Amino acid sequence: MGRSYAGILGPIAFATVIVRGLLAGADVIATLKTATAALFLFAAVGYVAGRIAAGIVRDSVHAHYQALAERKQQPDKNTHAAKT
Repeated sequence: MGRSYAGILGPIAFATVIVRGLLAGADVIATLKTATAALFLFAAVGYVAGRIAAGIVRDSVHAHYQALAERKQQPDKNTHAAKT
């Protein structure tokens, strides 16, 4: 997920800075430098956010299946009472 988020947020930041520079009539070289910095900064932020999100999802799924496994290992009280 980290690479996916980085691959989305970085180019969006780059395009946003380019469009802002075009609309403001800013210097092309300065706009490209700023856009490149935004690309790397937001790609890094996206990577970290994606790694955190992947960890949260992984832990949630693991906890869910762990709870299911524990329920299957416990004997069913109703079934046991019916047999005796």
